[in-house]
Amino acid sequence: MKFIIKLFPEITIKSTPVRKRFIKVLRKNIRTILKRSDEGVDVRGTWDFIEVTTSSDDPIVLAEARDQLSHIPGVAYWMQVTEYPLTTIDDILEKALPAFRERLAGKTFRVTCARQGTHDFQSIDVEKQVGGGLNVHTEAVGVKLKNPDVTVKIEIKRDRYFLETARGEGLGGYPLGSMEPVLSLISGGFDSTVSSFLTMKRGIRTHFCFFNLGGHAHELAVKEVAYYLWSRFGSSHNVRFVTVPFEGVVEEILKNVDNSQMGVILKRMMLRAATSVAKEMHVEALVTGEAVAQVSSQTLTNLAVIDAATDHLVLRPLVAMDKQDIIDISARIGTEEFVKNIPEYCAVISKNPTTKAKPEKIAAEEERFDFALLDKAVAERRTVSVSDIIADDLTREEVDVVDHVDQGEIIIDIRHPDEEEIKPFSMSDREVMHVPFYQLRTKFAELDREKHYLLYCEKGVMSQLHAMHLREEGHDNVGVFNPDKK
Repeated sequence: MKFIIKLFPEITIKSTPVRKRFIKVLRKNIRTILKRSDEGVDVRGTWDFIEVTTSSDDPIVLAEARDQLSHIPGVAYWMQVTEYPLTTIDDILEKALPAFRERLAGKTFRVTCARQGTHDFQSIDVEKQVGGGLNVHTEAVGVKLKNPDVTVKIEIKRDRYFLETARGEGLGGYPLGSMEPVLSLISGGFDSTVSSFLTMKRGIRTHFCFFNLGGHAHELAVKEVAYYLWSRFGSSHNVRFVTVPFEGVVEEILKNVDNSQMGVILKRMMLRAATSVAKEMHVEALVTGEAVAQVSSQTLTNLAVIDAATDHLVLRPLVAMDKQDIIDISARIGTEEFVKNIPEYCAVISKNPTTKAKPEKIAAEEERFDFALLDKAVAERRTVSVSDIIADDLTREEVDVVDHVDQGEIIIDIRHPDEEEIKPFSMSDREVMHVPFYQLRTKFAELDREKHYLLYCEKGVMSQLHAMHLREEGHDNVGVFNPDKK
């Protein structure tokens, strides 16, 4: 089966060398991602569009390809098409009749034709002749040029043509890796996850930096949402997740810093630490989820004082966005349910936080801070590839992973409902429950504690992370089922 990939419009207005470079990167990204489920996939195209040809017409392979193409930065939209050599308009009608007969029954429709190349007919000729034939030889209600129920799309490319059988919106933006990398400060909340997504969408390879203020459970939850962002929107490129233990830094701030200045100084310490990490990673910019005036530390005055702590560029994709707009994006990209279940931890709470920090006052407060603790936190950071994000935690928390199910054990499929629809999972001789990951923490507590449950997801990552969550909360009756365990 063939897919035609249309480029994000901003790519097409670039200079010729830049456009070719972006298309090359996008082509490579598409191939990298689709090959994981279809080893024989073919990806080609150098200017107007990219053609993707799957090696199989298996419905699951095609469903996965459609889903993946909808989440790759740089894609404006994709079309699933059937390709034919161009002979006559009558031939186009002959091929369109069986392809659209069922879809047109009882519906209004129109035919559109986009054409490239030199031919002895015009696009309007194709639209009229094919439309008339479909109207006569199907059970369609009739032709309707404005807002029809079905649009029959035909694309002619010189000596061949395509009949569109399905279409989906892409992510837009630039191909991942077409811009320099950044280090995103991620806390797991709405803001930092959405800001990370926006940089990924803009083609920026986005590494993650997490300041651990709330213990292992908080770290696991943030790793989970970071893994989701990467696997959903950025898995064409490997990135790193850096955990900086910040409890000692927070304790020092609470002991030695004036209450009103705590929030600003904590942010400055985070930027200093992130800058040290970024320099070692050869990353030239930091990303935060701050928006102007959302909280007291995010006034323009305070942000300027905070930024003075680093010589790195600080990007704030959300700087002028409303909170509801941020939440809406989170819901659309699928991070909202993660954020709702991430444990909240307030590092410092000021009674009367300053909204107009003065550099001299901040400098005086920081003179009482022991910067050796900041250096120690940076030195003790842990770094793991996001693709192997659970490896660091498995050394600390034992989780049973099995490739078989014993009698009486119950499997819980924790995948998102959309994933279940694409690739259903069941076992003829074992009970399978369906509890989406975002409901698991609350639903699991209601289950029979005398029974043993095995969590299942396709790659085994989410299931292991959630099993660790549940074990830390005192549930010993949980393990992981991975039929592909090696």
